[in-house]
Amino acid sequence: MKKNSFVTGTFIATASVILVKILGMLYVVPFYIIVGSKGGALYSYGYNIYLIFLSISSAGIPSAMSKLISEYNATGKIEAKTRAYKLSRKFISYFSFATFILLFVFAEELGSLILGDLQGGNTITDVAFVIRCVSFAVLIVPHLSVAKGYLQGHEYVGPSSTANLIEQVVRIFVILAGSYLCYKVLNGSLTLTIGIAVSGAFFGGLVAYYYLKRQINKNKKVLDLDKKLEKDDISNKEIIKKIAIYAVPAIVLNLISSVYSFTDMVIILRVLDHLGYSAHDVEFITSVISTWGSKICMIVNSIAMGMTVTLIPSIVSAHATSNWKDLNEKLNKSLQIIIYVSLPMTIGLSILATPVWTVFYNINHYGGDILKIMVFNALVGNISLVVSTALQSCNKFKAVYLTNIFGCLFNAALDMPLMIICNHFGIGDYYGAVLASFIGYSVSIYVGLKAFNGVHKINYKDTFITVFKTLVPALVMTAVLLVLNNFLPFNVYSRTSSVKLIVVDAVIGAFIYIGLSIWMKIPQHIFGTKEINKIIKKLTFGKFQIKES
Repeated sequence: MKKNSFVTGTFIATASVILVKILGMLYVVPFYIIVGSKGGALYSYGYNIYLIFLSISSAGIPSAMSKLISEYNATGKIEAKTRAYKLSRKFISYFSFATFILLFVFAEELGSLILGDLQGGNTITDVAFVIRCVSFAVLIVPHLSVAKGYLQGHEYVGPSSTANLIEQVVRIFVILAGSYLCYKVLNGSLTLTIGIAVSGAFFGGLVAYYYLKRQINKNKKVLDLDKKLEKDDISNKEIIKKIAIYAVPAIVLNLISSVYSFTDMVIILRVLDHLGYSAHDVEFITSVISTWGSKICMIVNSIAMGMTVTLIPSIVSAHATSNWKDLNEKLNKSLQIIIYVSLPMTIGLSILATPVWTVFYNINHYGGDILKIMVFNALVGNISLVVSTALQSCNKFKAVYLTNIFGCLFNAALDMPLMIICNHFGIGDYYGAVLASFIGYSVSIYVGLKAFNGVHKINYKDTFITVFKTLVPALVMTAVLLVLNNFLPFNVYSRTSSVKLIVVDAVIGAFIYIGLSIWMKIPQHIFGTKEINKIIKKLTFGKFQIKES
């Protein structure tokens, strides 16, 4: 295995996550065709509950592993590093099994909590069955996460990225093959079909974990696992304490995020039901916001997810050695990369919301309408995730808590009033829920950046200047595409025609944004001219390069 630099590691991890998310988006087309909107809603109920309990079962140990391994490597505590890995594996076994039992036993109660008094759609029994099917994934996925965290802490990004791909491919295979055979070939019930589909999380995790374990066993030498070292002056008690210190914030944050997502889903469902929507529309709109719209938005979110893989050890190392200049540079570069890459994707997806929804789920009035504004939550969510991850990596736990709690409180508090206000003015009620999320993320970003500035005096001047410069090619791209789409003879309610429009807009939009931004020297400033030329050289077989200024 080969260690990766910050920029290279970020590129590999981000590319991997993007590919994984693309696969995660593509499967929904045939899956939605097979199970329909009712099956899609049932899937979202079970999977959202699973995510809450997954955060509990993981107990924050995966992220703790990444930080602890990075810290011990930086300080030369090689033997303690190995013990930390073994102890983490032991603890994760206890947590995951206990969580599985809770999820399996209380499935009925959770189903009741989700649906409430809603009549005419999926039943509590249906939801409980799906929850029990997905609960088995909790037994294996946390172990996979620990292995990923261990390798990421060593700055080996490749194996973890490959494991992500394996997990997704296997999961999608089970979802599509299982649901088709059950529902279309064997005429099984919709509930059983969704139960088989959600079990894909278990099988995907199992195969990916087997792959990572083999990689770790094959590379014991470079990971220092084959060395018989004298015991470091760090006791098991100290290691456990440190794991707990690193893990507890992750537990709290994951729980805040997961519980909020669940609460948000329940609030939206209740308010829509109260406002007189049919059971079908209530379940559809709720599932769009909580799951299916998010699936499409994940291509934007994947940028931040990929970046955090290399951001954590990089920030931890800078903080452990009190290299505040490096910390300042890494944080600012991360913010600049996030915004530079996410902004055009967000705008493009918003412009193409209706045709994109048509391609993925077939035409629906609510779907395209919601996606058009929902995608901007992905942009601010990316920034919020990077800020929160950086704070956590610097052990600024109080700030991390405040960042996420304030964001979630603002979101939850504004959900109902904004939905009612939108209803009063004849605007789609769901706009209120989406706007509440945007405000929540924005509050989180503000609190997080203020916290960093207050402790380490981080200077964001360069980032602000870069962002304002980035707006120029983004706005030019937007104007051109909006004008162009008025003249293009494509029917956005046809899958074939929608695909053509998406391809045309994507090519033209990318050409304008990348070309203009390179002319303005924005990517050269963010990534460095040498790094940009490396990428261009690989893409053009060495024919072109940018001159250094």
